[in-house]
Amino acid sequence: MYRLWLIFAQTVAILLAIFFIVSTLRPELLPWKPRGELVTIKETTPSLIETRPDSYYEAASRAMPSVVNIFTTKAVKESTHPLLNDPVFQRFFGEQFESRPRRRSNLGSGVIVSPNGYILTNHHVIEAADEVEIALPDGRKVDANVIGSDPETDLAVLKIDLEDLPAITFGQSGLAKVGDVVLAVGNPFGVGQSVTMGIIGALGRTKVGINTFEDFIQTDAAINPGNSGGALTDTAGNLIGINTAIYSRSGGSLGIGFAIPIHIAKEIMEQIIQSGSVTRGWLGVSMQDMTRELADSFGLDRAAGALIAGVLKDGPAERAGIKPGDIMVAIEGQPITNSTALLNQVAALSPGDFVTVTIIRNKKEKEVQIKVGVRPQQM
Repeated sequence: MYRLWLIFAQTVAILLAIFFIVSTLRPELLPWKPRGELVTIKETTPSLIETRPDSYYEAASRAMPSVVNIFTTKAVKESTHPLLNDPVFQRFFGEQFESRPRRRSNLGSGVIVSPNGYILTNHHVIEAADEVEIALPDGRKVDANVIGSDPETDLAVLKIDLEDLPAITFGQSGLAKVGDVVLAVGNPFGVGQSVTMGIIGALGRTKVGINTFEDFIQTDAAINPGNSGGALTDTAGNLIGINTAIYSRSGGSLGIGFAIPIHIAKEIMEQIIQSGSVTRGWLGVSMQDMTRELADSFGLDRAAGALIAGVLKDGPAERAGIKPGDIMVAIEGQPITNSTALLNQVAALSPGDFVTVTIIRNKKEKEVQIKVGVRPQQM
Protein backbone atom coordinates (compact mmCIF):
# COMPACT_ATOMS: atom_id res chain seq x y z
CA MET A 1 0.00 0.00 0.00
CA TYR A 2 2.83 2.31 0.92
CA ARG A 3 4.48 1.62 -2.47
CA LEU A 4 1.30 2.53 -4.38
CA TRP A 5 0.94 5.77 -2.39
CA LEU A 6 4.55 6.69 -3.19
CA ILE A 7 4.04 6.09 -6.92
CA PHE A 8 0.86 8.25 -6.88
CA ALA A 9 2.57 11.13 -5.09
CA GLN A 10 5.54 11.07 -7.48
CA THR A 11 3.20 11.02 -10.50
CA VAL A 12 1.21 14.05 -9.22
CA ALA A 13 4.43 15.94 -8.52
CA ILE A 14 5.71 15.24 -12.06
CA LEU A 15 2.39 16.34 -13.63
CA LEU A 16 2.35 19.56 -11.59
CA ALA A 17 5.91 20.29 -12.65
CA ILE A 18 5.00 19.71 -16.31
CA PHE A 19 1.93 21.98 -15.97
CA PHE A 20 4.03 24.73 -14.38
CA ILE A 21 6.64 24.56 -17.16
CA VAL A 22 4.04 24.55 -19.98
CA SER A 23 1.93 27.38 -18.47
CA THR A 24 5.06 29.46 -18.08
CA LEU A 25 6.84 28.80 -21.36
CA ARG A 26 4.07 27.71 -23.79
CA PRO A 27 0.68 28.82 -22.42
CA GLU A 28 -0.94 28.61 -25.87
CA LEU A 29 -0.69 24.78 -25.65
CA LEU A 30 -3.15 24.71 -22.77
CA PRO A 31 -6.82 23.88 -23.56
CA TRP A 32 -7.97 27.08 -21.80
CA LYS A 33 -6.80 30.71 -21.75
CA PRO A 34 -5.09 31.70 -18.52
CA ARG A 35 -5.86 35.14 -17.08
CA GLY A 36 -3.67 37.95 -18.39
CA GLU A 37 -2.99 36.19 -21.71
CA LEU A 38 -2.07 38.48 -24.65
CA VAL A 39 -4.68 38.23 -27.41
CA THR A 40 -3.42 38.15 -30.97
CA ILE A 41 -5.50 40.37 -33.31
CA LYS A 42 -5.42 40.95 -37.04
CA GLU A 43 -4.79 44.50 -38.31
CA THR A 44 -5.15 45.83 -41.83
CA THR A 45 -2.18 47.42 -43.51
CA PRO A 46 -1.96 51.23 -43.95
CA SER A 47 -2.16 50.84 -47.73
CA LEU A 48 -5.57 49.17 -47.44
CA ILE A 49 -6.87 51.97 -45.20
CA GLU A 50 -5.92 54.64 -47.75
CA THR A 51 -7.83 52.87 -50.51
CA ARG A 52 -11.06 52.21 -48.62
CA PRO A 53 -13.98 52.76 -51.00
CA ASP A 54 -16.21 54.16 -48.23
CA SER A 55 -13.74 56.86 -47.13
CA TYR A 56 -13.83 60.51 -48.21
CA TYR A 57 -10.36 61.21 -46.86
CA GLU A 58 -8.95 62.16 -50.26
CA ALA A 59 -11.78 64.61 -50.99
CA ALA A 60 -11.53 66.19 -47.55
CA SER A 61 -7.75 66.47 -47.86
CA ARG A 62 -8.11 68.39 -51.14
CA ALA A 63 -10.77 70.79 -49.87
CA MET A 64 -9.80 71.52 -46.26
CA PRO A 65 -6.59 73.52 -46.96
CA SER A 66 -8.68 75.95 -49.05
CA VAL A 67 -11.33 76.66 -46.39
CA VAL A 68 -10.53 79.45 -43.93
CA ASN A 69 -12.07 80.84 -40.77
CA ILE A 70 -13.33 84.43 -40.87
CA PHE A 71 -13.45 86.58 -37.75
CA THR A 72 -15.18 89.95 -37.96
CA THR A 73 -15.51 92.69 -35.37
CA LYS A 74 -17.78 95.70 -35.17
CA ALA A 75 -17.74 98.59 -32.72
CA VAL A 76 -21.12 99.15 -31.05
CA LYS A 77 -22.22 101.63 -28.41
CA GLU A 78 -24.42 100.61 -25.56
CA SER A 79 -26.02 102.69 -22.80
CA THR A 80 -26.81 101.38 -19.37
CA HIS A 81 -30.00 103.46 -19.27
CA PRO A 82 -32.04 105.32 -21.96
CA LEU A 83 -31.79 108.53 -19.92
CA LEU A 84 -28.05 108.67 -20.67
CA ASN A 85 -28.82 109.41 -24.33
CA ASP A 86 -31.02 112.39 -23.47
CA PRO A 87 -29.35 115.62 -24.77
CA VAL A 88 -30.71 117.60 -21.79
CA PHE A 89 -29.16 115.11 -19.35
CA GLN A 90 -25.83 115.25 -21.19
CA ARG A 91 -25.95 119.06 -21.25
CA PHE A 92 -26.04 119.27 -17.44
CA PHE A 93 -23.89 116.31 -16.52
CA GLY A 94 -21.37 116.32 -19.36
CA GLU A 95 -20.02 113.51 -21.48
CA GLN A 96 -18.87 111.21 -18.68
CA PHE A 97 -22.17 109.35 -18.94
CA GLU A 98 -22.07 108.88 -22.72
CA SER A 99 -22.37 105.41 -24.23
CA ARG A 100 -19.16 103.42 -24.19
CA PRO A 101 -18.09 101.49 -27.26
CA ARG A 102 -17.48 97.77 -27.12
CA ARG A 103 -16.46 95.17 -29.69
CA ARG A 104 -18.86 92.57 -31.03
CA SER A 105 -17.40 89.55 -32.82
CA ASN A 106 -18.79 87.28 -35.49
CA LEU A 107 -17.56 84.03 -36.97
CA GLY A 108 -17.89 82.41 -40.37
CA SER A 109 -16.02 80.55 -43.06
CA GLY A 110 -14.64 81.32 -46.51
CA VAL A 111 -13.09 79.56 -49.50
CA ILE A 112 -9.79 80.46 -51.16
CA VAL A 113 -10.61 80.69 -54.87
CA SER A 114 -7.28 81.93 -56.24
CA PRO A 115 -3.62 81.51 -55.22
CA ASN A 116 -3.15 85.29 -54.98
CA GLY A 117 -5.54 85.73 -52.08
CA TYR A 118 -9.16 86.07 -53.23
CA ILE A 119 -11.66 84.50 -50.83
CA LEU A 120 -15.35 83.84 -51.47
CA THR A 121 -17.79 83.95 -48.56
CA ASN A 122 -21.29 85.10 -47.59
CA HIS A 123 -22.35 88.75 -47.45
CA HIS A 124 -23.95 88.26 -44.04
CA VAL A 125 -20.63 87.02 -42.61
CA ILE A 126 -18.87 90.35 -43.26
CA GLU A 127 -21.87 92.69 -43.30
CA ALA A 128 -21.17 95.98 -41.49
CA ALA A 129 -17.87 94.64 -40.09
CA ASP A 130 -15.20 97.17 -39.13
CA GLU A 131 -12.42 94.58 -39.21
CA VAL A 132 -12.10 91.23 -40.97
CA GLU A 133 -9.44 88.71 -40.00
CA ILE A 134 -8.68 85.47 -41.82
CA ALA A 135 -7.31 82.40 -40.02
CA LEU A 136 -5.71 79.93 -42.44
CA PRO A 137 -5.63 76.17 -41.73
CA ASP A 138 -1.84 76.36 -41.31
CA GLY A 139 -2.24 78.71 -38.34
CA ARG A 140 -1.45 82.02 -40.03
CA LYS A 141 -3.73 85.00 -39.37
CA VAL A 142 -3.98 88.03 -41.62
CA ASP A 143 -6.29 91.03 -42.08
CA ALA A 144 -8.54 91.00 -45.14
CA ASN A 145 -9.97 93.73 -47.36
CA VAL A 146 -13.57 93.55 -48.56
CA ILE A 147 -13.50 93.83 -52.36
CA GLY A 148 -17.28 93.94 -52.64
CA SER A 149 -20.47 92.10 -51.81
CA ASP A 150 -23.89 91.32 -53.21
CA PRO A 151 -26.67 91.23 -50.58
CA GLU A 152 -29.22 89.88 -53.07
CA THR A 153 -27.33 86.60 -53.49
CA ASP A 154 -25.58 86.80 -50.09
CA LEU A 155 -22.08 86.62 -51.58
CA ALA A 156 -18.94 88.62 -50.84
CA VAL A 157 -15.32 88.63 -52.02
CA LEU A 158 -12.35 89.30 -49.73
CA LYS A 159 -8.65 89.75 -50.50
CA ILE A 160 -5.61 88.98 -48.37
CA ASP A 161 -2.02 89.95 -49.17
CA LEU A 162 -0.55 86.47 -49.44
CA GLU A 163 0.68 84.51 -52.44
CA ASP A 164 0.78 80.83 -53.43
CA LEU A 165 -2.30 79.95 -51.42
CA PRO A 166 -4.02 76.54 -51.80
CA ALA A 167 -6.92 77.54 -54.08
CA ILE A 168 -9.81 75.11 -54.33
CA THR A 169 -10.78 73.47 -57.62
CA PHE A 170 -14.19 74.47 -58.98
CA GLY A 171 -16.58 71.63 -59.80
CA GLN A 172 -19.59 71.40 -62.09
CA SER A 173 -22.59 72.34 -59.96
CA GLY A 174 -24.77 72.38 -63.05
CA LEU A 175 -24.24 68.61 -63.36
CA ALA A 176 -25.11 67.84 -59.73
CA LYS A 177 -27.97 65.40 -59.17
CA VAL A 178 -30.34 64.64 -56.32
CA GLY A 179 -28.79 61.82 -54.30
CA ASP A 180 -25.16 62.78 -54.97
CA VAL A 181 -22.92 62.57 -51.91
CA VAL A 182 -21.50 65.95 -50.81
CA LEU A 183 -19.18 67.23 -48.08
CA ALA A 184 -19.61 70.46 -46.10
CA VAL A 185 -16.38 72.05 -44.83
CA GLY A 186 -16.32 74.93 -42.37
CA ASN A 187 -15.92 76.00 -38.75
CA PRO A 188 -19.22 75.21 -36.95
CA PHE A 189 -19.74 76.96 -33.62
CA GLY A 190 -16.08 78.00 -33.67
CA VAL A 191 -14.86 74.55 -32.57
CA GLY A 192 -12.40 74.33 -35.47
CA GLN A 193 -12.41 73.12 -39.04
CA SER A 194 -14.79 70.21 -39.54
CA VAL A 195 -16.15 68.08 -42.39
CA THR A 196 -19.66 66.65 -42.53
CA MET A 197 -21.16 64.35 -45.13
CA GLY A 198 -24.63 64.04 -46.66
CA ILE A 199 -26.45 63.93 -49.95
CA ILE A 200 -28.12 66.48 -52.20
CA GLY A 201 -31.79 66.47 -51.24
CA ALA A 202 -33.06 68.89 -53.89
CA LEU A 203 -31.87 71.28 -56.59
CA GLY A 204 -33.14 74.67 -57.67
CA ARG A 205 -34.76 75.53 -54.35
CA THR A 206 -36.45 78.93 -54.57
CA LYS A 207 -38.85 80.98 -52.43
CA VAL A 208 -36.98 80.00 -49.28
CA GLY A 209 -37.12 83.64 -48.19
CA ILE A 210 -33.39 84.07 -47.58
CA ASN A 211 -32.18 86.02 -50.62
CA THR A 212 -33.74 87.98 -53.47
CA PHE A 213 -32.19 85.65 -56.04
CA GLU A 214 -32.43 82.01 -54.97
CA ASP A 215 -31.47 78.79 -56.72
CA PHE A 216 -30.18 76.70 -53.83
CA ILE A 217 -28.69 73.25 -53.55
CA GLN A 218 -30.44 71.60 -50.60
CA THR A 219 -28.41 69.11 -48.58
CA ASP A 220 -28.62 67.16 -45.34
CA ALA A 221 -24.87 67.48 -44.73
CA ALA A 222 -24.75 69.12 -41.30
CA ILE A 223 -24.44 72.91 -41.68
CA ASN A 224 -24.35 74.86 -38.43
CA PRO A 225 -23.63 78.46 -37.37
CA GLY A 226 -20.05 79.17 -38.38
CA ASN A 227 -20.33 77.08 -41.56
CA SER A 228 -21.69 80.08 -43.49
CA GLY A 229 -19.39 80.88 -46.41
CA GLY A 230 -17.74 77.47 -46.27
CA ALA A 231 -17.39 74.91 -49.04
CA LEU A 232 -19.83 72.32 -50.31
CA THR A 233 -17.81 69.82 -52.36
CA ASP A 234 -18.36 66.68 -54.36
CA THR A 235 -16.67 63.39 -53.47
CA ALA A 236 -13.57 64.46 -55.40
CA GLY A 237 -13.13 67.58 -53.24
CA ASN A 238 -14.24 69.97 -56.00
CA LEU A 239 -16.25 73.06 -54.97
CA ILE A 240 -19.89 72.90 -56.08
CA GLY A 241 -21.49 75.36 -53.65
CA ILE A 242 -21.09 77.98 -50.93
CA ASN A 243 -22.90 77.02 -47.73
CA THR A 244 -25.18 79.89 -46.82
CA ALA A 245 -28.08 78.98 -44.54
CA ILE A 246 -29.90 76.33 -42.55
CA TYR A 247 -33.57 75.66 -41.96
CA SER A 248 -33.82 75.56 -38.20
CA ARG A 249 -35.95 76.76 -35.31
CA SER A 250 -33.28 76.06 -32.70
CA GLY A 251 -30.20 77.42 -34.49
CA GLY A 252 -28.71 73.95 -34.99
CA SER A 253 -28.75 71.65 -37.98
CA LEU A 254 -32.04 69.85 -38.63
CA GLY A 255 -30.94 68.15 -41.82
CA ILE A 256 -31.91 70.92 -44.25
CA GLY A 257 -29.12 73.22 -45.39
CA PHE A 258 -28.81 75.46 -48.42
CA ALA A 259 -25.81 76.24 -50.59
CA ILE A 260 -25.40 78.67 -53.50
CA PRO A 261 -24.37 76.71 -56.64
CA ILE A 262 -20.82 77.58 -57.65
CA HIS A 263 -21.74 78.33 -61.28
CA ILE A 264 -23.91 81.19 -59.95
CA ALA A 265 -21.38 82.26 -57.32
CA LYS A 266 -18.60 82.32 -59.93
CA GLU A 267 -20.46 84.86 -62.10
CA ILE A 268 -21.14 87.10 -59.10
CA MET A 269 -17.55 86.76 -57.89
CA GLU A 270 -16.08 87.76 -61.26
CA GLN A 271 -18.27 90.88 -61.44
CA ILE A 272 -17.30 91.89 -57.91
CA ILE A 273 -13.58 91.43 -58.62
CA GLN A 274 -13.82 93.45 -61.84
CA SER A 275 -16.01 96.32 -60.64
CA GLY A 276 -16.58 95.93 -56.90
CA SER A 277 -20.32 95.39 -57.35
CA VAL A 278 -22.92 93.49 -59.39
CA THR A 279 -24.93 95.07 -62.21
CA ARG A 280 -28.29 93.55 -63.14
CA GLY A 281 -31.08 94.31 -65.54
CA TRP A 282 -34.26 95.93 -64.24
CA LEU A 283 -37.74 96.68 -65.56
CA GLY A 284 -39.22 98.50 -62.57
CA VAL A 285 -42.14 96.18 -61.89
CA SER A 286 -43.41 94.09 -59.01
CA MET A 287 -44.97 90.76 -59.89
CA GLN A 288 -46.61 87.67 -58.50
CA ASP A 289 -47.19 84.12 -59.68
CA MET A 290 -50.19 83.31 -61.81
CA THR A 291 -52.40 80.82 -59.98
CA ARG A 292 -55.27 78.80 -61.38
CA GLU A 293 -57.68 81.13 -59.60
CA LEU A 294 -56.05 84.25 -61.08
CA ALA A 295 -56.05 82.69 -64.55
CA ASP A 296 -59.77 81.97 -64.25
CA SER A 297 -60.47 85.53 -63.14
CA PHE A 298 -58.63 86.84 -66.24
CA GLY A 299 -60.48 84.37 -68.47
CA LEU A 300 -57.30 82.46 -69.41
CA ASP A 301 -57.07 78.79 -70.24
CA ARG A 302 -53.87 78.14 -68.28
CA ALA A 303 -51.88 79.64 -65.42
CA ALA A 304 -48.60 80.74 -66.99
CA GLY A 305 -46.37 83.77 -66.79
CA ALA A 306 -46.23 86.43 -64.07
CA LEU A 307 -48.86 88.99 -63.14
CA ILE A 308 -47.60 92.59 -63.07
CA ALA A 309 -48.85 93.76 -59.69
CA GLY A 310 -47.22 97.19 -59.76
CA VAL A 311 -45.24 99.48 -62.07
CA LEU A 312 -42.67 101.94 -60.74
CA LYS A 313 -43.34 105.53 -61.78
CA ASP A 314 -41.02 106.63 -64.58
CA GLY A 315 -39.35 103.22 -64.62
CA PRO A 316 -38.43 101.28 -67.78
CA ALA A 317 -41.70 99.34 -67.83
CA GLU A 318 -43.92 102.40 -67.37
CA ARG A 319 -42.08 104.29 -70.12
CA ALA A 320 -42.75 101.34 -72.42
CA GLY A 321 -46.47 101.30 -71.60
CA ILE A 322 -46.64 98.31 -69.24
CA LYS A 323 -49.58 98.56 -66.81
CA PRO A 324 -50.61 96.82 -63.59
CA GLY A 325 -52.76 93.82 -64.45
CA ASP A 326 -50.72 92.89 -67.52
CA ILE A 327 -49.49 89.30 -67.60
CA MET A 328 -45.92 88.88 -68.84
CA VAL A 329 -45.53 85.51 -70.53
CA ALA A 330 -42.24 85.76 -72.46
CA ILE A 331 -39.02 87.76 -72.85
CA GLU A 332 -37.37 87.60 -76.27
CA GLY A 333 -39.56 84.59 -77.03
CA GLN A 334 -38.42 82.70 -73.93
CA PRO A 335 -41.46 81.60 -71.90
CA ILE A 336 -41.85 82.81 -68.31
CA THR A 337 -43.05 80.12 -65.94
CA ASN A 338 -43.46 82.20 -62.76
CA SER A 339 -42.40 85.40 -61.02
CA THR A 340 -39.09 83.92 -59.88
CA ALA A 341 -38.19 82.98 -63.44
CA LEU A 342 -39.09 86.50 -64.58
CA LEU A 343 -36.90 88.04 -61.88
CA ASN A 344 -33.92 85.89 -62.88
CA GLN A 345 -34.41 86.44 -66.61
CA VAL A 346 -34.61 90.21 -66.21
CA ALA A 347 -31.56 90.29 -63.92
CA ALA A 348 -29.53 88.53 -66.62
CA LEU A 349 -30.34 91.25 -69.20
CA SER A 350 -27.77 93.90 -70.04
CA PRO A 351 -28.79 97.41 -68.95
CA GLY A 352 -29.28 99.73 -71.92
CA ASP A 353 -30.39 96.94 -74.29
CA PHE A 354 -33.86 96.87 -75.83
CA VAL A 355 -35.81 93.65 -75.31
CA THR A 356 -39.17 92.48 -76.59
CA VAL A 357 -41.56 91.23 -73.95
CA THR A 358 -44.85 89.44 -74.63
CA ILE A 359 -47.77 90.39 -72.43
CA ILE A 360 -51.43 89.44 -72.21
CA ARG A 361 -53.84 92.35 -71.83
CA ASN A 362 -57.59 91.93 -72.15
CA LYS A 363 -57.08 88.29 -73.20
CA LYS A 364 -54.91 89.35 -76.14
CA GLU A 365 -51.19 88.89 -76.61
CA LYS A 366 -49.14 91.97 -77.30
CA GLU A 367 -45.42 92.56 -77.83
CA VAL A 368 -43.76 95.55 -76.18
CA GLN A 369 -40.21 96.83 -76.47
CA ILE A 370 -38.55 97.90 -73.22
CA LYS A 371 -35.18 99.54 -72.67
CA VAL A 372 -33.60 97.64 -69.79
CA GLY A 373 -32.58 99.73 -66.78
CA VAL A 374 -30.05 99.15 -64.03
CA ARG A 375 -31.36 97.40 -60.94
CA PRO A 376 -30.86 99.66 -57.89
CA GLN A 377 -28.29 98.45 -55.39
CA GLN A 378 -29.83 96.77 -52.36
CA MET A 379 -28.42 97.65 -48.97
